[in-house]
Amino acid sequence: MDPVLDRELQAKLYLEKHRIMELLSQLTSFLLFARPKKPRDYLISLLERLKVAKLTGVAFPYFMDNSNIVSMFEMMDNAGKGTISFVQYKEALKNLGLYTEDEVLGDDGHAITLDKFRDEVNKRMKEMWSVF
Repeated sequence: MDPVLDRELQAKLYLEKHRIMELLSQLTSFLLFARPKKPRDYLISLLERLKVAKLTGVAFPYFMDNSNIVSMFEMMDNAGKGTISFVQYKEALKNLGLYTEDEVLGDDGHAITLDKFRDEVNKRMKEMWSVF
């Protein structure tokens, strides 16, 4: 095998094994949500909190609380129907870094309610941080 391709494959496997790209995506989401004046210090603080959470078994604090989830849902539900389309739902999860294009989401043809949206966002955030 070509040594360059072998190194590229090793790098890819390393990143996948340690879920580095997912971690970077989430850190970026936190950064864009908070928009701190000192981004490096903020990221260092997040990584330190993640380390403490991992060592103590305490849940990592999420950047999306219930009011943020409701606000996001209401922005997508601009007609005030109490539901959003599956396409909007999928796009919101993608924008939050909680969904990737290669993942299959079942579209049962039903509109998504606030409760379903909230439950799914919370579930995915909990799953995501539990692996780091």
